[in-house]
Amino acid sequence: MKFLMMIYIDEALLEALPAGEFDTRMRGCLAHADELRAQGQLHDSQQLEPVSTARSVRVRGERTRIIDGPFAETKEYLAGFNLIEAADMDEAMRMALEFPWARFGCIELRPVRDMDAVRRRVGAAT
Repeated sequence: MKFLMMIYIDEALLEALPAGEFDTRMRGCLAHADELRAQGQLHDSQQLEPVSTARSVRVRGERTRIIDGPFAETKEYLAGFNLIEAADMDEAMRMALEFPWARFGCIELRPVRDMDAVRRRVGAAT
């Protein structure tokens, strides 16, 4: 079963780290990601650029709004993601806890929907 591990970060907590601590944690994170990839449990992972580079678009009726920055005002922002393979939510949660980022924000896990099953259900081409 695939899960999307969304990593939300509180920038203030990261900025409070002692010099060099972020790099140390990031090296550990990358080493752990490499282990998961070698085991076939990590399909993809990416970091996102800062929220200051984001744009949000919303269409309601005939009105389109494009906003610079994140969609919502929040102190935690989406910093990256991992697409993982786990037997169930419990295993996915154990995997998430092995990354350091929950200490500086939140890691949200969501099961990934089987899009081939959706295509079959709605009669779309595969």
